[in-house]
Amino acid sequence: MSISQKKIAVFVEDLYQVLEVWYPLLRLREEGVSVRLIGTGSKDTYGSKEGYPAKADASIEEINPKDFDGVIIPGGFAPDILRRYEKIVKFVRTMHDSGKIVAAICHGGWLLVSAGIIKGRKATCFFAIKDDLIAAGANYVDQEVVVDRNIITSRKPEDLPAFAAEIIKQLKK
Repeated sequence: MSISQKKIAVFVEDLYQVLEVWYPLLRLREEGVSVRLIGTGSKDTYGSKEGYPAKADASIEEINPKDFDGVIIPGGFAPDILRRYEKIVKFVRTMHDSGKIVAAICHGGWLLVSAGIIKGRKATCFFAIKDDLIAAGANYVDQEVVVDRNIITSRKPEDLPAFAAEIIKQLKK
């Protein structure tokens, strides 16, 4: 299957980190990937930490994991809201268990913890939540991008070029 036939969900909720939503979304679209912004359903448009709006293409209630090849979990404080929605957590767990790409950057690692998929896996994240990943059983490393099977993690906005490049590389396999 060519990369132009792939579909990626990018989660969005209030207080998202603006670059961590828009950089991978636009970069993947440049490659021909179908990318959809998926919200919790609490509203139609979510504001970044700075208030920049992101209109969701669909809510978690309207989608099915089998229709996607991967999910991107941006950071900011949105992951702390996202993890409160069982359907979001279940979506991530199902994507992981199906061997599909689960990519998290910055505070996105919180959702990996809540989904129960990080134990025994090599991962990175924003340094402020590294203790959370370690407590959940992750093998934390401080690198710009880490790949452990189908989980891709990065630390911060400065890592976005490597993060997006790795997602693209995995989609081309």
